[in-house]
Amino acid sequence: MAGQLPIKFQEHLQLQNVGINVTNIGFSSLTMESDKFICVREKVNDTAFVIIIDMADPNNPIKRPITADSAIMNPTSKVIALKAGKTLQIFNIELRSRMKTYNMTEDCIFWKWISVNTIGIVTETSVYHWTTEGDSQPVKMFDRHQSLAGCQIINYRTDESLQWLLVIGIQAQDSRVVGHMQLYSVERKVSQPIEGHAAAFTQFKVNGNKKPSTLFSFAVRGPQGGKLHIIEVGAPAPDNQPFQKKAIDVQFPAEAPNDFPVAMQTSSKHGVIYLVTKYGYIHVFDVESGTLIYMNRISADTMFVTAPYEPTSGIIAVNRKGQVLSVSVDEDNVVSYIQNSLGNAELAYKMSARCNLPGADQLFVARFTQLFQSGNYSEAAKVAATAPRGILRTQQTIQQFQTVPPQPNQPSPLLQYFSILLESSKLNKEESIELCKPVVMQGKKQLIEKWLKEDKLECSEQLGDLVKTIDPTLALSVYLRANVPMKVIQCFAETGQYQKIVLYAKKVNYQPDYIYLLRSIMRINPEQGVQFAQLLVQDNEPLADLTQIVDVFLEQNLIQQCTAFLLDALKNNREDQGHLQTRLLEMNLMQAPQVADAILGNNMFTHYDRPHIAQLCEKAGLLQRALEHYTDLYDIKRAVVHTHLLNPDWLVNYFGRLSVDDCVECLKAMLQANIRQNLQVVVQIATKYHEQLGTPKLIELFESFKSYEGLFYFLGSIVNFSQEPDVHFKYIQAACKTGQIKEVERICRESNCYDPERVKNFLKEAKLTDQLPLIIVCDRFNFVHDLVLYLYRNNLMKNIEIYVQRVNSGRLPVVVGGLLDVDCSEDQIKQIILSVRGNFNVDELVEEVEKRNRMKLLLPWLETRVHDGSNDPAVHNALAKIYIDSNSNPEKYLRENPHYDSRVVGKYCEKRDPHLACVAYERGGCDMELINVCNENSLFKSEARYLVRRKDPELWESVLREDNQYRRPLIDQVIQTALAETQDPEEISITVKAFMTADLPNNLIELLEKIVIDNSVFSEHRNLQNLLILTAIKADRTRVMDYINRLENYDAPDIANIAISNQLYEEAFSIYKKFEVNTSAIQVLIDHIKNLDRAYEFAER
Repeated sequence: MAGQLPIKFQEHLQLQNVGINVTNIGFSSLTMESDKFICVREKVNDTAFVIIIDMADPNNPIKRPITADSAIMNPTSKVIALKAGKTLQIFNIELRSRMKTYNMTEDCIFWKWISVNTIGIVTETSVYHWTTEGDSQPVKMFDRHQSLAGCQIINYRTDESLQWLLVIGIQAQDSRVVGHMQLYSVERKVSQPIEGHAAAFTQFKVNGNKKPSTLFSFAVRGPQGGKLHIIEVGAPAPDNQPFQKKAIDVQFPAEAPNDFPVAMQTSSKHGVIYLVTKYGYIHVFDVESGTLIYMNRISADTMFVTAPYEPTSGIIAVNRKGQVLSVSVDEDNVVSYIQNSLGNAELAYKMSARCNLPGADQLFVARFTQLFQSGNYSEAAKVAATAPRGILRTQQTIQQFQTVPPQPNQPSPLLQYFSILLESSKLNKEESIELCKPVVMQGKKQLIEKWLKEDKLECSEQLGDLVKTIDPTLALSVYLRANVPMKVIQCFAETGQYQKIVLYAKKVNYQPDYIYLLRSIMRINPEQGVQFAQLLVQDNEPLADLTQIVDVFLEQNLIQQCTAFLLDALKNNREDQGHLQTRLLEMNLMQAPQVADAILGNNMFTHYDRPHIAQLCEKAGLLQRALEHYTDLYDIKRAVVHTHLLNPDWLVNYFGRLSVDDCVECLKAMLQANIRQNLQVVVQIATKYHEQLGTPKLIELFESFKSYEGLFYFLGSIVNFSQEPDVHFKYIQAACKTGQIKEVERICRESNCYDPERVKNFLKEAKLTDQLPLIIVCDRFNFVHDLVLYLYRNNLMKNIEIYVQRVNSGRLPVVVGGLLDVDCSEDQIKQIILSVRGNFNVDELVEEVEKRNRMKLLLPWLETRVHDGSNDPAVHNALAKIYIDSNSNPEKYLRENPHYDSRVVGKYCEKRDPHLACVAYERGGCDMELINVCNENSLFKSEARYLVRRKDPELWESVLREDNQYRRPLIDQVIQTALAETQDPEEISITVKAFMTADLPNNLIELLEKIVIDNSVFSEHRNLQNLLILTAIKADRTRVMDYINRLENYDAPDIANIAISNQLYEEAFSIYKKFEVNTSAIQVLIDHIKNLDRAYEFAER
């Protein structure tokens, strides 16, 4: 029957159903490193892909365009290794990152993951291990044996410790497939060639051994048939019995003469070997005995790749058609199958005991009974200990051993039974209690400690109760393991481990009576009680009612401890804990006001009863805290007037919380209560909040109490930052009333915000002993005339002197003007002028005096300045004006004085004496001013002389322009007067050039005649004679002949040629004739005049 088979067979997937082409299902293109992933390489339309099938989600394969010769998935994670040629790469698919890469020097012909972080690589000559960790390169492990030459490598395997390495290959030989293997010992560094087709390593614990043995199993089919060999590799572990090697025949069906082993996997859990053959047969062998448990064909197609199937400790395989299937031991049926179908009761017994499997219970019961009845209690105990699923480990069995009396000099059968159980396993509840009873009676608690440490006892409440009689701490360990919360907490309390109570209760989700526990602890140790109470509230949700906890503290009158506890417990400032906040503050305000003050100062709480606490604060003398809590103006005014009990800085900041009206009312109350005591802080408050309260309102407040001192200090703190004129004026007023004259001076000097007129009038009315503030205001805002009138009329001439001597000497001109206006005596004015040593504008002084026709008033002062060596143009200008007005030889002064300003003085002279203006302008080179005054006054002769002497072509150009209405009379004076008087060739040259530039040929002829013909100095000047003749040739030909005959020093040949070119042939003939160039003269007569008779005649002469 199928239900009685010793194996379970399961189909997991059909690869073709998830899009895998059957042509790609084969050893060369499909890999399966574990039961987690299948990896397939395929090619579609010249594009290579790698398909990854996650067996946890097989219907959603991952398909990536990757070109590779081979691809193998990591056994546990989404890490893939790719090979392309000699390049090896490892990628993390989930992180999409390359982990490692390496270029081999030889081809990799087979590779395989041998652990979660190591790949085994087989080349034609060697075997390497490559780890994914770090930057390491593949490490060579050993060279391939020559027996593997020419073989196709189909597998590479290692044991768990990587000390035994195995390469498996096959090759066709004598019409059969021959298997060759190379087994290598890392420790010994030696290899052994073995004939075999499939092999595996497994860890198997032989009955009676303490440690498992490393077994090597391999299968081979040779000419004589098939064999399965199971041997132990390496030396047995210390105290281990060696495994007896096995050689078992492997039967192949007669209809499959060419069948041979292709794969092998082992199950450490069940102690079996799964052997798969080429033709799809599965052989299941018992490792310990080598017995064949089951054989059958499970696939019609070759299973070319296998891997361990972890969920059932079986084998998973893929066949050529793409069927993914698994085979594993059927734990419910395998023992029964072995016993009933194979008739092998011994194997059934061993496998049931070894694997804890059902199916052989009656065998164990019968054997136990037989051994017990025969008196072989030791062996009976072993049977009971090894029976599957604890079927014999019952209270009945214990009672059976208890009924057997102990033998002399031998341990009792019950103790033997427990000893065997302790060696092989952990005791159950009943066993643990029964074992510990005599131990407790004997007081050997160290044995119980040893068994607990080795986890040999099943802990229970009853066991804990038993142990508690000799050691509460050891009992606590038992209760903890047995999970008996009530008893655990009781032990913690009894042993003083209070802090562990809360941790444990939370861990096991147990709710003890914490208040009862706290009260008990408080009575014994208040300090520990505080710590325990803190543990109860350390999380967001307290483990006990806070009010009840507080009650416990207060029952013991632990105010300080209760305060510390509540400060921590209420730190989250929750609204629902407001009553506790009130209680905390209340108890401290009554018992320790300074503590309450500190708590309130930290601003930790906001949900307590504020009015109640405010009253308590005031009663406790904490006025600052009371004010922080009061909201009623009546209460605030009552407390705030006691400024001597309040921190000034705090009080100032406190007013920032009040409304504008309340703030003003409180300030008024403070001044009314004690103006001398409270004035300073009122000023500070007014200063800080003047913008919010309004400066006018605060000024009115101080004025209502006639507190000019307060007003002075208040306004003094804001005046430098205020732009309000009234603020500055009130500050000046307050400073005057409080005698702060220096501050009045400063603000008058520095402020730009007050109303000058208002301040001036106030200072005049104030009649200060020191008039400097008034002087400063009038000086800054040009009220100098008013100032002079006020000071003069009030007989304060000394202040006038102070003003011009020490305050602003630059205002002297205006002061002098003002004094002249009030008919101050000239002697006083002169004395003031002479006393000023500072700088002032002489021009302004002169102007002030001049416009009042009192210029002579300055003459002594001016002459004194000149005598002192002053080169100030203004001084010399003023003197020039006085000399001009008084006609004191002004022209001499104007010509000889080098310091006056020609333009200023010239301008002054224009209406008085144009001639003197010309003198001044000429002295200063004021070209345009001189020309203008000459033109306006028809002084063309002076203008002509100036132009000739000036020798400035640009100036000539400006006066000779055609649009100059004064050009004709000016030219006449140049020709008639200016040039006739000059003896300077340069002046003549520049003048002539100016006429030429202005294109005035006729005027130029007049000019040149005047120079060349009338002036004997330049009459023989060759260039001027040449210029005169050439100009006439161009402008007035009628004069040419006269000039030729009258002049003697011109360049005759050149002039003659120019005359010929201008068709003046007679003039050219006359030149040649005059200078006896006869040949040229005859040539002119012949070639140009064309008169041969005259030519003949001239030649005869």
